[in-house]
Amino acid sequence: METNRIQELGDALYSAFVERRTIAPLTDQVPDITLEDAYRIQERFIARRLEAGERIVGKKIGATSKPVQQFLGVYQPDFGQLTSGMVFTDGATLDLNGLIQPKAEAELAFVLKEDLKGPGITAMDVIRATDYVVPCFEIVDSRIDDWKIKIQDTVADNASCGVYVLGETRGDPRKLDLTLAGMVLEKNGELFSTGVGAAVQGSPVNAVVWLANTLGELGIPFKAGEVILSGSQSQLVPVVDGDELVCTVGGLGSCRVKFSGRSAV
Repeated sequence: METNRIQELGDALYSAFVERRTIAPLTDQVPDITLEDAYRIQERFIARRLEAGERIVGKKIGATSKPVQQFLGVYQPDFGQLTSGMVFTDGATLDLNGLIQPKAEAELAFVLKEDLKGPGITAMDVIRATDYVVPCFEIVDSRIDDWKIKIQDTVADNASCGVYVLGETRGDPRKLDLTLAGMVLEKNGELFSTGVGAAVQGSPVNAVVWLANTLGELGIPFKAGEVILSGSQSQLVPVVDGDELVCTVGGLGSCRVKFSGRSAV
């Protein structure tokens, strides 16, 4: 795809983000769009956010679990960039007015204490480089009409990233079995779903390994201090005004988020 078209589509996604609206699927607009094209569009979308004053604070891995893949119709992992305008702390009340068509997912976040640059990164490398892990929520949000996305659509749209909420309880990945640790997700005080780390590429650590090596081949390192969202361990949760979600990870702790207002769609 020509550079001008890449920039045009990245700018269209940025405008949709700012104006809280959706656009037609890029795979409808450009039927022969490739995955490489989509990542270049994502770069343009993120560049516009950086120009507006945000900064990169981490990465996210998307479409790692079967329930999410089935919902999205996307059957391979992808990645996006986390920016400083996305992060919230445990117990926050999120204003849905700032989102378009949000859905929540519960997962683990890795916070790094050392740089990592693939390829060749192993699970032990990730564990050694991790300062701590915390339970978290990612609020995914699509700028594409009615979530009608294929892999190229979500990749271009920064892996459908909206905002994320980090729990306060920090765990040492050297002392936790992240593969077997169970996760319970409650919505408004009632059980919504249960999961386990093994649902994410066999282990959340494996998902981080995949991304470190994938980015390494592109010359992009993980940096000390960055947050890496490892992928959903829950079903996607629709959220509306007044909802409260709590996810609890065995041996680690909980993360809580509330919602108020009304989203754009």
